[in-house]
Amino acid sequence: MTPADLLAAARDIQQRPAAATAGLWPRAAAFLARQALEVGLAQFWESSPATSGLSRCPARSQLACLPAYLDAQAAHQVAYVWAALSAACHYHAYELAPTAPELTSWFEVVGQLLGDLSRLPDVAVGR
Repeated sequence: MTPADLLAAARDIQQRPAAATAGLWPRAAAFLARQALEVGLAQFWESSPATSGLSRCPARSQLACLPAYLDAQAAHQVAYVWAALSAACHYHAYELAPTAPELTSWFEVVGQLLGDLSRLPDVAVGR
């Protein structure tokens, strides 16, 4: 699946949760959105011979390199959303699942990142 497909699936789960997924859909949507972000970054790094090795690095390392290619504030926001999505993917008895508005705002950041990456030269992310 492409990053755009993964993000669309996350939005679909959020907008139409099934009764059988009550209590599970927020984490499933967060997982899909995080996958969209990670796959989009991997495709971005792979698009250039100079950065192709970064796609095999941990996500935190990839995010640390992102300000060299994007606006620093946007890169920081993406790193924050990745951390929030990662936390939301893991079940802890003492933490609530993310809310629909939280998920929506995170999806917007992931969508913006995918769009930003696709507009950079020689990049075909999410296609």
